[in-house]
Amino acid sequence: MPWDSGNWDSLSWDTEPTTSPPTSTKKTPMTRQAYYPVRVADQILWLENFRNKLSGHAPTLGISETKRDAAIADARWLVYTLGSWLPAVRDWQKACTAAAEQAQSGTGTGPLGLPLFVPPALPASVVARAPGALNRIFDTIAEIKASDTFTDAIGIDLGAIGASKTPPDLATIQPTIKAKIIGNKVELDWAWNGNSAYLDQCEIQVDRGQGYQLLTFDTTPGYTDSTPFPTAPTKWKYRAIYRVEDQQVGQWSAEVSVTVG
Repeated sequence: MPWDSGNWDSLSWDTEPTTSPPTSTKKTPMTRQAYYPVRVADQILWLENFRNKLSGHAPTLGISETKRDAAIADARWLVYTLGSWLPAVRDWQKACTAAAEQAQSGTGTGPLGLPLFVPPALPASVVARAPGALNRIFDTIAEIKASDTFTDAIGIDLGAIGASKTPPDLATIQPTIKAKIIGNKVELDWAWNGNSAYLDQCEIQVDRGQGYQLLTFDTTPGYTDSTPFPTAPTKWKYRAIYRVEDQQVGQWSAEVSVTVG
């Protein structure tokens, strides 16, 4: 049943939406493994590699067919969740933000239609799994590494051996952002600053005179704010912060501003 996003009081534009009205829940902390990528796009590639190659190594490692099939099913479910469902949620969130702006200051006649979220259909090979799919995969890898027949070559092939590299301090990491007007748009420049392997997104917020609101979650450096300029001269302010696993990390960037209109 799609969720009618008309219940605006239940939405927070600083967090990722879900397919049902948000509730206050306590997250179970997950131990991140060094071999598992930080960026979502890389996680999808890792999961696809793992599920494709696990069947070939399972007999050598003594992994039962039941555990092999369960790990493959978990990987497929996560690929759908990260690669199909989550992008659809983010697109829906942008549509909700646009609808909220239209509801406040749009033009036209007739009632405003509010976006409905309809999740992407599950592929035939994918079934919904119980919570903790990634932790179960990590447990399977721990069992694999404990096998007498485990070798570094197998670990590298499965992606179970991570590269040695010192990650940045996620408590202090801070993006830089620049804003300039080109034509009738605002061009925002930002970069990963050499830490793209450890970060998922850059969250950019804008203040058009009513306080900071979400503008976008960007995964590619550089963003164009194509919001129509007002008639009267107005100062627009921007700030940015990095995100990992759908959570803000580090510090907000220094604020930048441009005068438009």
